[in-house]
Amino acid sequence: MLNTPAYAAAEPGLPLAPYAIQRREPRNGEVLIDILYCGVCHSDIHQARDEWGRGIFPMVPGHEIVGRVAQLGEGVDRFKVGDAVGVGCFVDSCRHCEQCQAGEEQYCREGMTATYNAHERDGRTPTYGGYSTRITVHQDYMLRVPAAIPLDRAAPLLCAGITTYSPLRHFGLKPGDALAVVGLGGLGHMAVKFGAAMGARVTVLSTSENKRADAMALGAHDFVVTRERAALKPLSRSFDFIIDTVSAAHDYNAYLSMLKVDGTMVLVGIPDQPVPVAAGVLVSGRRRLAGSAIGGIRETQEMLDFCAEHGIASDIELIDVAQINEAYERMIRGDVHYRFVIDTASLGAAG
Repeated sequence: MLNTPAYAAAEPGLPLAPYAIQRREPRNGEVLIDILYCGVCHSDIHQARDEWGRGIFPMVPGHEIVGRVAQLGEGVDRFKVGDAVGVGCFVDSCRHCEQCQAGEEQYCREGMTATYNAHERDGRTPTYGGYSTRITVHQDYMLRVPAAIPLDRAAPLLCAGITTYSPLRHFGLKPGDALAVVGLGGLGHMAVKFGAAMGARVTVLSTSENKRADAMALGAHDFVVTRERAALKPLSRSFDFIIDTVSAAHDYNAYLSMLKVDGTMVLVGIPDQPVPVAAGVLVSGRRRLAGSAIGGIRETQEMLDFCAEHGIASDIELIDVAQINEAYERMIRGDVHYRFVIDTASLGAAG
């Protein structure tokens, strides 16, 4: 076993602090990765504070992991020592259900094994995430990070990136389509970049006028402040596709009415309370309301390759691990541009 510096929440609600975990030497098919960067997802906050319940403590968060291969187990044939690699939201799945066989492990019938706050397939061994200096993962659940993407800016692609890329691809966004992105945060800024790169005409719908300049710089063609109801009326039946990235409760019906006939609105944010949907707004335009999670390994690799081809990466603020509790508070206030990423070299100093 390898003693590994990490940052953990010892109990629900406690600040994250230095903590030592054990990582195993790689078994058959597994790879030991030296972690260089780890993105900070809003779900890290929810889980570290046990706001979703059933947390496993001590908890080491982090599922946007980028590093380099340090050691190979027997049978590894797709990676070599020194390769730039990534690990996203899951590190295993049942491997035999219909979804796993189709390369959509995120929808595994038996449940994917989350990168942290879960148990391995043995049901006993806890998983620890990327707020640490190394991780051991089977090669089937790793991604290759193209050289064209800066490694620190690649980390959030493994959650925020694939969460927005997957529905745009799956539901068939086409060049020339009118796409609306609801919310311009960690998810929304990636949706704008992907939509523009896919040839759509992108409009950002935001409650904050202060984000207009950013939206246009990211590739949006238009920007509408949604606080004023009068501004929404001209948007009726305007969009082929809406991707809603907002996790706070809000009126889905107002946005559904902006879809053209046969338009699709996809939710990737999850409010903590149920949101009512009026059947009439769907029926009157043969509209679709759908949801989407992350992506499987195959699609996540496709997304990374797309990013390399189109010069796409996340916009980040690089922090030392000792700043993580402050970063959590800033994220709650919406004060981040647009994703925090931990430089895990700082874990040595923090320990």
